[in-house]
Amino acid sequence: MQSAPIPADEKLRQRALDDLELLDTPAELYLDTLVRLTRELYRVETVLVSLVDRDRQWFKARIGLEASETPRDISFCGHAVAARSPLVVENALDDPRFADNPLVSGPPFIRFYAGQPLYSRDEQPIGTLCLIHSAPRQLSQEERLRLRDLGTLVEGYLHLRSVGQQARRLREAVNREQRKALIDPLTQLWNRAALERFYPREAAAAQDAGQRLGALYIDLDHFKQVNDQFGHAGGDQVLWQSARRMATALRPDDLLLRLGGEEFVALLAVHDAQELGLIAERVRRAIADEPMRIGERLHGITASLGTALGQPGESKASLLERADAALYQAKQLGRNRTQHAPDNT
Repeated sequence: MQSAPIPADEKLRQRALDDLELLDTPAELYLDTLVRLTRELYRVETVLVSLVDRDRQWFKARIGLEASETPRDISFCGHAVAARSPLVVENALDDPRFADNPLVSGPPFIRFYAGQPLYSRDEQPIGTLCLIHSAPRQLSQEERLRLRDLGTLVEGYLHLRSVGQQARRLREAVNREQRKALIDPLTQLWNRAALERFYPREAAAAQDAGQRLGALYIDLDHFKQVNDQFGHAGGDQVLWQSARRMATALRPDDLLLRLGGEEFVALLAVHDAQELGLIAERVRRAIADEPMRIGERLHGITASLGTALGQPGESKASLLERADAALYQAKQLGRNRTQHAPDNT
């Protein structure tokens, strides 16, 4: 196996990647959508937006792969970054650079790989948009050009994101090392610790905007049955897909977190209970309207939601307790529904 080479200007390349503040950040709707459409377009098993860090490649967006990162020295993407040019491997078993690579001899058993380098604004290669499949295949010239164009779309979004409001808020809130402890590795959402950290910021932002902080408490219905029927790997697939669907139904500035297990919370600034209820229903329908793919099978999943509107001076614990009580009531009434908690009197 040939390890991925280290570029001569590695310090400049790494600095460009660090400056973008992309590493160890939550999944984002636009990139999730793009990798999903790319997989459908090319009919491959896996599509990744891979960022090549110091000693790892970390996946900003992924579909078809459970791992959130792999070592850099065994990465295919590291070769594309070092070469500063697209890399297409039609059959990894026939390529001496990769034939005995552990990603070829073991899961995910890569045979076909195509990686389009992604560049920072100052033209440093920071990662790739890549296609992976477990059977050999070829790419036509038209398909190669299309992959280049898709890479341009990814680059454009990453550049815009780096100067956007959400990125500024993120940089102000936590640094990169702190982010690592606040991300749920399976769903790539913020975790329970992030709720403690970000709640005061979200409450203050809602108040400054003349709105109220709303909470959605979300629980996937009968999730134990999924684990019993499909195993924990199947359950993980449902959690990943559920997280993507919730993010799609929410707005860009809403904060979505995984508390643990099959429980999620979203914090959002709204004008009233009606607006909160409409968003909650979007989340419920996003999960329930279409079955989820577990391996080669389709399985219907529903969710129950409890909603609550924050009141002046109300603590985080009180708001979430009311939303959780409403969730419990939704389950008692038959599940797959949204229930709103009345204000405290």
